Amino acid sequence: MIHKEDIDKIFEAARIEEVVGDYVTLKKRGVNLIGLCPFHDEKTPSFYVSPAKGIYKCFGCGKGGHSVNFVMEKELMSYPDALRQLAKKYNIEIVEEEQSPEQLQSQNDRESLFVVSSFAQKHFTENLYNTDEGKSVGLGYFKERGFRDDIIQKFQLGYNLNHRSAFTDIAIATGYKLEYLVKAGLTIEYKNEEKHTDASTEIDTPPPVKQEAKLLDRFWGRVMFPIHNATGRVIAFGGRTLRTDKKVAKYINSPETDIYHKSDVLYGIFFAKKEIIHQDNCFLVEGYTDVISMHQAGIENVVASSGTSLTVGQIKLIRRFTNNITILYDGDSAGIKASFRGIDLILEEGMNVKVLLFPDGEDPDSYSKRVSNEELKNFIKENSKDFISFKTNLLMADVKNDPIKKAELIKEIVQSIALIPEAIYRSVYVKECSRIMDMDEQILLSELNKIRNKRFNEKSNSPAQTPENNNYEAAIAVEQKKEEAIVSTDHQERKIIELLINYGDKIIMVDSEDNEGRPIQVESNIAHLIIAELTHDNIVLDNAVYKNVYNEFVTQLDNNKIPDSKYFLNHEDNAISLLTIDLISSPYALANWERHSIYTNMEEDDLKKSALKALYTLKSRRLEIMVHDVEKKMKASTTDDEIIKLQQVKHQLDIAKVSINAFLGRIIVK
Repeated sequence: MIHKEDIDKIFEAARIEEVVGDYVTLKKRGVNLIGLCPFHDEKTPSFYVSPAKGIYKCFGCGKGGHSVNFVMEKELMSYPDALRQLAKKYNIEIVEEEQSPEQLQSQNDRESLFVVSSFAQKHFTENLYNTDEGKSVGLGYFKERGFRDDIIQKFQLGYNLNHRSAFTDIAIATGYKLEYLVKAGLTIEYKNEEKHTDASTEIDTPPPVKQEAKLLDRFWGRVMFPIHNATGRVIAFGGRTLRTDKKVAKYINSPETDIYHKSDVLYGIFFAKKEIIHQDNCFLVEGYTDVISMHQAGIENVVASSGTSLTVGQIKLIRRFTNNITILYDGDSAGIKASFRGIDLILEEGMNVKVLLFPDGEDPDSYSKRVSNEELKNFIKENSKDFISFKTNLLMADVKNDPIKKAELIKEIVQSIALIPEAIYRSVYVKECSRIMDMDEQILLSELNKIRNKRFNEKSNSPAQTPENNNYEAAIAVEQKKEEAIVSTDHQERKIIELLINYGDKIIMVDSEDNEGRPIQVESNIAHLIIAELTHDNIVLDNAVYKNVYNEFVTQLDNNKIPDSKYFLNHEDNAISLLTIDLISSPYALANWERHSIYTNMEEDDLKKSALKALYTLKSRRLEIMVHDVEKKMKASTTDDEIIKLQQVKHQLDIAKVSINAFLGRIIVK
């Protein structure tokens, strides 16, 4: 945990224009700097940096933040890692507290799973280099596979000793809770004659269980492959046995946990993301060693599905970094045919896919060791094919001269093309299919449209989407939107918070009375005025984020302090920080027009008027909501007495509303 004092030093030193300038070419525009957004493609600059406010904001894609946020977004880092990188850049020494086992146990469950997983990785790596068994068995295996030391250390590979509870015993003795070791899938707890098999638990069959609870390592006697998320935190493990017993599973993986959902995880994504962005392409392989060997060969934009069928979640993870995927298959054609569904999923997500087939008996791991790095790169470049060419070449051997089978193949390829959401891409692939299969393009287009129309009709005519249901649901949705618009005060509350954050400490003159009741003017500030008015009328903000900001103002004012925009900009609550960026950001800055005798009124020129307008607009909106609520009750009322009472309430509300609106009418809207 980084000390608060060090965090403040980092924020003070990390000037936003310098941090962003390492990635973006910035040009001066008034008091701001402007450049092309690094987070989305654009030709016209919409990315602004404000040195005075210490923030960046893209008015194209909406991303914004301070120096630390920028590093987090650009490098896909966690908050602590971004702080560490900036500390290194500005030569700031940081002190990190070593957390005690008691502190670790007090953290929330999710964070505790990260903590025990990190401890496990370090322990397994320690075993690999600092135990006799680890060096001879684990390190010996990796060396035999041809992995260099720098690669072994990069992927944090390790070894768990060949003792059924070696890791669990040390973890508990160190102070880690058994509860989290079990939840993380590192330890298995057997109790009271429970019977488990290797098939059901994916671990090696345990010995006969005694009456007392038995603790076993899930990965005992295995070389370990830590699995990292996109920000580099260890979330799970894969373990490979080195025993030759066929009854023992060769590979086992961590079970699903709160931090590990295998359908949303790709092995190696943390180590590959930068190069994926740089190359604008992601190589997809099958296993851990394929990824590691490719990195060793100098190809780093590679990830693995870890032996599972490709999922939509994994595809979307890749799409965060590129729209292009190249799947690298080994020579097993039967396995490749079974994986065609993965190609269709990629196409359906609107991504581009190419396929590479290694020679028979080869996979990325073995082939990368057989040829030079340059030969491997050339082989991939020269042999990657679009999915139509690949699918056609692979299946044509089965078709031979059978016209029926050829027609089925063409139809299968057209069905894949029909999944592509973009019409232009579909058209290009239809032309390619027409050329390769020697088939009239119009016939293919006709078949493609037939498939797409059929799918559309199936969706439209499903029980939940009948015309009657569609009309009814649409009507309900319209009514709900109307209702939300009527009862929402979000816009008015936002204006209140904007004034507090931007001008809370600004001094204004407000009306008051002296001891004898005579009207006088006294000094106050915007924060005191707003809070006094809302407190007087018992108004509580509805929006949770706005309410949190407002409550912080109340608390700080009680301590005779007024927080400024910087306080909220660097707030530990990310929602408050992002809100502050939105509220203080503007792509526009007026030039010095006074020298041309052109004068404009800004909001800060008459803050009292702006604050009163915002307050009374919120009060007016609240009255409208109350009137709306009374009218609904009147419609639902069944007795005359109740209706009369409600009418009286409505009359009083209408009077109050007229009074407030009259006040608003005297305020000139700028």
